Amino acid sequence: MKAIKVSEIAQIVNGQMHGNGDGVVTSVVIDSRKVQKDSMFAAFPGEKVDGHDYIGKAFELGASCCIGNYVPAGETRPMIVVEDVQQALKELATWYRNTLSIPVIGITGSVGKTTTKEMVSAVLESRFKVLKTEANLNNELGVPLTIFRIEPEHDVAVIEMGISHFQEMTRLAQMAQPDIGIFTVIGYAHLENLGSREGILWAKTEMVKYMQTEGVMLVNGDDDLLYKYPAERDKVTYGTELRCKVRASEIEMTEEYTSCTISNGERTLPVRVHAYGNHIIYAALAAVTVGFQFGLSDEEIQNGLLSYETVGRRANVVHTEKLTLIDDCYNANPGSVKSALDSMEHFDGRHVAILGDMFELGEEENALHEEVGAYAVEHGTELVLAVGGLSVHTAEGARKAGGRAEHFDTKEELLDRLDQILMEGDIVLVKASHSMEFEKISEAIKNQS
Repeated sequence: MKAIKVSEIAQIVNGQMHGNGDGVVTSVVIDSRKVQKDSMFAAFPGEKVDGHDYIGKAFELGASCCIGNYVPAGETRPMIVVEDVQQALKELATWYRNTLSIPVIGITGSVGKTTTKEMVSAVLESRFKVLKTEANLNNELGVPLTIFRIEPEHDVAVIEMGISHFQEMTRLAQMAQPDIGIFTVIGYAHLENLGSREGILWAKTEMVKYMQTEGVMLVNGDDDLLYKYPAERDKVTYGTELRCKVRASEIEMTEEYTSCTISNGERTLPVRVHAYGNHIIYAALAAVTVGFQFGLSDEEIQNGLLSYETVGRRANVVHTEKLTLIDDCYNANPGSVKSALDSMEHFDGRHVAILGDMFELGEEENALHEEVGAYAVEHGTELVLAVGGLSVHTAEGARKAGGRAEHFDTKEELLDRLDQILMEGDIVLVKASHSMEFEKISEAIKNQS
């Protein structure tokens, strides 16, 4: 972060300055343990922990000022007092973004945001100094913290933007003001709040209004709603269908890599990514399209994709002594589960899908779980193991489609029987919403002998 005078920050956020405001701020943190010299520590009041209790510690670690709702008794060091700390950080982030001249890429969608963010960054890093969202800090607190991390040496910023309600994207986009907006797919996530895929499209594309005037939308042209979206900015489609401007063909997938040929008019280049899954194709397409936009050479794009590394528990293929595990338990919605099931078709062996509850699907949650169970069977899954209250409908859908399925109320019930159910040579997919904590199942499978 470029240095900003403490008193200037107080003016930007319309806060009350207490103490000497002559110091400078070069970073903003919300965790007192991450305070460095000249940090500004943002104190948030919480139900269990009040950040104001750590203001003294922040100053001891080198903070040049703190921002909070009040000044702790006896504190005389520099503090900015505001009514709403989170709103103040948004206002400061918006101001800071307007001081920057580097291009900003905003990424949103129902599925694949983090993978796309990582792959786009990998490609751009073949030539540029890139600042990207850490982990999945993609919400109304994470986006300003990401913007604050942009330093003078950065050439481009890649910012992931996640939402679950209307108007959230408006608030994120007002801060980020992207030059390029990437839209991965309009799926069935957060239906509880957004109502329908059309509602999701509406909420995600709130970004467009706040993009730079000469900005460009990069959209998944295989997605029906995104393809038809009447763009208010230049629009480039990517996908596998002939209608897409940037298109992938000759797709090959193994347990070790995913490869394809990507064409843009007369320009054609073969690419390979050391990762597995259908979602990798779309992330690669988005990354290559960004590479084209930034004028990268074929070699730079290809090398960038080769440098990509899988993040977290996203379609990790693990070979145990007994079987092959596809550890994809980071999160789940109907679209991502179907994509994982499609990808599993590339493996030889008995296909077993351990599927858990998918949340925030609204009134259609039972029907969507049943649909996923049927889809699994129709796409080669020989045994569905469904876990959780909602997943009883997943098992039901699998049975209605003529497949084998068992339902378990809890993970513990399944874990007690895993040794009896799983066979040598099985291909086992593990996937559910993050709060189901299916990593416990993945770890148990890894430890089987």
